[in-house]
Amino acid sequence: MNDLTRDSDRILQEGRALVRDNRDGGRHRLSGSIGRGSADLKRNQLVRTLRNLGIATGGILVAAMVIGFVINGLGFGGIMATALVLLAAWVLIGMMGKVKVPKRADLASSLAKGDVRQLVARTELWLEHQTPALPAPAVQVVQDMGVQLDALGLQLESIDQNHPKAREVRKLVGEHLPEMVESYRRIPAHMRGEKRGDRTPDEQLTEGLGKISEEISSVTRQLAEGSLDDLAIKHRYLDYRYGSGPEGSDAQLPPPKDI
Repeated sequence: MNDLTRDSDRILQEGRALVRDNRDGGRHRLSGSIGRGSADLKRNQLVRTLRNLGIATGGILVAAMVIGFVINGLGFGGIMATALVLLAAWVLIGMMGKVKVPKRADLASSLAKGDVRQLVARTELWLEHQTPALPAPAVQVVQDMGVQLDALGLQLESIDQNHPKAREVRKLVGEHLPEMVESYRRIPAHMRGEKRGDRTPDEQLTEGLGKISEEISSVTRQLAEGSLDDLAIKHRYLDYRYGSGPEGSDAQLPPPKDI
């Protein structure tokens, strides 16, 4: 009897969670790539798959023509066999050509190596595959985070990887962010909408992702400040050296000679 009661409560809670998700827009709203890093991974994989398909197709057709020439024609059976080999090759290459979803170990590997480009791309791709389990508000934060990760990656590539901010943000993106999402996913679905304290796990996740998003944006701005300052200094120097100031080009030109 107690088991039936618990099952009934669980079903009711899951039903309420489903209604809440549908009201908020559902959990499967993400479409496409959230950032340039994950999009590049997918595009590169597609290029490799198409290349492999072309090589396999060309090789099989050349082999079939050579065999046909040697035995003086393939015949209907040979043509069908060639078609089956082609089909099998396409299916196999297609299956092998799927983009491999990174695991936490892959993110940790990129973090340890200091490979910013791989860390950003793999984190974006990993996040994309977590969104079906996330509440709609969190999915929106993740989608916005993709653009921020792209901008952050560009800034990190241009600075010393031992810079304190670089180490801090790599840890934030490669460790704290996936830990938060995985902690949420370990909570049973029917309990994610229950209040614990003053917030539900859904609300805690969305708020936590929002804080990480704000920190990524803040660090990106701080790193960009150095580039903006360098650009301003160069502009002032060029204006002083070649502009119309006392050291500018106008001042350096000799006075015109009388004809």
